[in-house]
Amino acid sequence: MCGIVGYIGRQPAAPIIFDSLKKLEYRGYDSAGMAILQQGDLIIHRAEGKLSQLIDKVGDQIPSGTIGIGHTRWATHGKPSEANAHPHRVGRVVLVHNGIVENYHSLKIKLNGGRLLSETDTEIICHAIQYELERGASSFLQAIRSALHTIEGTYALAILDANDPTRIYAAKRGSPMVVGLGKGENFIASDIPALLSHTRQVVFLEDDEMAVVSVDKISFLDDAGREIQKEVRSIEWSPQMAEKGGFKHFMEKEISEQPRAVEDTLRGRILKGSQTLDLHPLNEIFQRKDFSTFNRFYLVACGTSWHSAMAGRYLIEAIARVPVAVDTASEFRYREPFVDNKTLMLVISQSGETADTLACVQEAKKRGATILSICNVIESSIPRQCHATLYTHAGPEIGVASTKAFTTQLTVLLMLALYLGEKNGKLDRAYIQKAVDALSKLPHKMQEVLQKKDQVLAIAQRFKEFQDFYYIARGVHYPIALEGALKLKEISYIHAEGYSAGEMKHGPIALIEPGTPVVALAPKDRVCEKMISNIEEVQARGASVIAVATEGDLRFEKLCQDVLYVPETLWYITPILVSLPLQLLAYYLADLKGTDVDQPRNLAKSVTVE
Repeated sequence: MCGIVGYIGRQPAAPIIFDSLKKLEYRGYDSAGMAILQQGDLIIHRAEGKLSQLIDKVGDQIPSGTIGIGHTRWATHGKPSEANAHPHRVGRVVLVHNGIVENYHSLKIKLNGGRLLSETDTEIICHAIQYELERGASSFLQAIRSALHTIEGTYALAILDANDPTRIYAAKRGSPMVVGLGKGENFIASDIPALLSHTRQVVFLEDDEMAVVSVDKISFLDDAGREIQKEVRSIEWSPQMAEKGGFKHFMEKEISEQPRAVEDTLRGRILKGSQTLDLHPLNEIFQRKDFSTFNRFYLVACGTSWHSAMAGRYLIEAIARVPVAVDTASEFRYREPFVDNKTLMLVISQSGETADTLACVQEAKKRGATILSICNVIESSIPRQCHATLYTHAGPEIGVASTKAFTTQLTVLLMLALYLGEKNGKLDRAYIQKAVDALSKLPHKMQEVLQKKDQVLAIAQRFKEFQDFYYIARGVHYPIALEGALKLKEISYIHAEGYSAGEMKHGPIALIEPGTPVVALAPKDRVCEKMISNIEEVQARGASVIAVATEGDLRFEKLCQDVLYVPETLWYITPILVSLPLQLLAYYLADLKGTDVDQPRNLAKSVTVE
């Protein structure tokens, strides 16, 4: 979950590295560093804390060398400190790393008797390469290749030879690495936003591939060291898409972008004129293999994507009448699930690089499963390994706490439920036409909800001093309650829990005391009456209830302290609307408390380690 950049060209490398690292700081911000080769000297600067600490430390002593690598760190091995910051150096070997070396301890004993200058597993990769050089490797490249064959785990690496100012080496296994192509200059990075200010022409490395990057040439190598040809892809994102656009935080901007993001996600998939759905990546799958031949359907994801998967289960089972099992990826891969060639697996990942989810994909493929994915990042690792992908088209999401990726995931899952229901013969034409009409109106209804943000801010101002929040809901809104609680704890550090409202009386209601904030999701649906009873239960214990209800349902005015209304629509679209005030509430509470909204402590955007 670290940010990696590298530059080689004819311009000073340091300013380009600083600029690119700023675009990746959402991936890690415990420490930062860079290494520049300049007139035969190697200059390394490292600092604990955010990138700004490194920039301040360098000051006006900016190196003028035209080749270098940089890094922002999210700690896995070793606390945040200058000593643990990247780059690390041993002899000629200088490198930055994203990933985890799983055989770190055994390598440490083998290579240097257990003595390291840092607490990191990264440093041992330097020792492994230097060891191969001292054993007489025929070249620096051969030393890297030999060393990587001893490494167990995951890595994205940018490597310099302190004696050679003409090349940067990049390597990948399990963590993302992108090579950017310029004119008289070339780039490497762990994510696309780092490159957008400089080039849109990129090549994605696959596992166990390497790149040797020079000013005017890039060579790509497979695991056997053979040179291979790679496809150059053009990225459509503009640099401006990754800027704040006048908002105080990226998260605030991304919340406001959701109507547009959902509209982009629907575009080309709901054909309003003909009142039909078109999920063409799936058509090819089900032309080759009839849907009825699958006997198991798993939804697998982590974090926010897991909450969307839980909501997806309600939608798919209720609409398509297809039984679904939902798992967190970190547990699924270790519980020996039944997976074979009759298994259909849908994995969900905002980044497309989530390590646990990617491992599930790889294991399921070995067992013959058909694998679909929902993802926001085009050509990221997970889509490249799946049989078909439904992209969310949310655009770059920079804030660590996911917002527009979540609502676009829900949108895609709803379309998938309708698609499967039609394919199953469970839905008639009238049902599909009604759904398509409602989906076409969704972006406008989302905009209506966001226009009420001042009301949410007023509520946040009254509750900003509370340290415990509880979220309750039933049915398809239960996962939305879990997501609302997660958003609050992620960015405000307020303790928050989501519960199935019917389970409150089985234990959690003991936590309710006078004044305790309880957010109750109670839009008009078949369990609304049950929710009113649950609200009365917590009210009787003194809770201050903030209800999210459907416009026109005035029963909550006297029942609750505050009511946030969402427009009336079909029951399966309401969860998307209900998500918005919960995101705003979390955002405003965090901002009022003065936390770092976009880069909350201990978290990173793309979780590329287990």
